[in-house]
Amino acid sequence: MLRRTYDGQVCSIARSLEVVGERWTLLIVRDAFHGVTRFDGFLNRLPIARNVLSDRLNGLVDHGVMERVPYQDRPPRHEYRLTAKGRRLAPVLLALMEWGDHYLAGEAGPPSVAEHNDCGGRIDVRLVCACCGQDVERADMTVHRSGDHQTG
Repeated sequence: MLRRTYDGQVCSIARSLEVVGERWTLLIVRDAFHGVTRFDGFLNRLPIARNVLSDRLNGLVDHGVMERVPYQDRPPRHEYRLTAKGRRLAPVLLALMEWGDHYLAGEAGPPSVAEHNDCGGRIDVRLVCACCGQDVERADMTVHRSGDHQTG
């Protein structure tokens, strides 16, 4: 398999895709968010080859997105659990889900919804200013290279 890389890209999106951009990887992370922890559990939920699943899980462990935790000695068996770094992918997954629900859901509507456990309200992914707390639309922001902006 020819590995696609983003060498030479000084971009956090490209660097992130090096970790989670391969086919199946975000679906494995999605299933981990849904409570799947064991190799066979991932196999049962995804139409993925064993060797590909093993490769993706090893990559997620190598990048610190998941950790391998032993649950049986004979034969040795491990669970795969999201780390704090992996759990920080929740907004990414929810944003992709929200986008897919909006543009790709079809007549049946969204296949799943994210709800707040306390009140049952739907979870929305929002862009919020870290300084003033105001919701921000794309037209209200500028993206620039880190060293190109002075505050104050």
